[in-house]
Amino acid sequence: MFKYQHKLKSVMAITIVITLFACEGNYQNIQRLNLKDNSPIAEGRNIDVKYTDSGKVVTNLLAPLLLDYSNMEFPYQEFPNGVEVRFWNEENEKSTVNSDYAVRYDQTGIVDLRNNVVLVTSDSVVLEAEQLYWDQVNKWVFTDQPYRIKFKDGSFNQGARFDSNEDFTIFLSRQNDGIQIIDKTQTTDGE
Repeated sequence: MFKYQHKLKSVMAITIVITLFACEGNYQNIQRLNLKDNSPIAEGRNIDVKYTDSGKVVTNLLAPLLLDYSNMEFPYQEFPNGVEVRFWNEENEKSTVNSDYAVRYDQTGIVDLRNNVVLVTSDSVVLEAEQLYWDQVNKWVFTDQPYRIKFKDGSFNQGARFDSNEDFTIFLSRQNDGIQIIDKTQTTDGE
């Protein structure tokens, strides 16, 4: 009798463990089923998020609406009604970027800004574009759409696409025209 009770207890324990693991898997499946297809897992309104470094605000994100799709296979956050992002550098100088629409992809760190994109750097560089990608990992901005950029010295460039580092000290433009201002006092004696 004792032998059968021991076997029965073992079988019951195994059954309970299997049931618990099966319930966990089913619970996750039920959660997925409860979400409408392609629906965000969360929504936020009147977003005002501040990112800090050592107690100092370095970025401030403002948006009327945030849709969080972190439940998708390729997670992202969407800002369908636009976004404003303010950045402060080490000298506490502010730069801003505005667009009518934005998406941030979690896995790649790419931000896709669209429609009426305006970026103003702390040293007065103004970039206007219909679409601008920002690679947060590599600190690089680029577009394959028409753009216009006005540099702090008054020169400007417009074209169909460009690549640049975040502070526009490296700027590679293709299919463009513009006006460059050359300071003759900065030229070398050999020229």
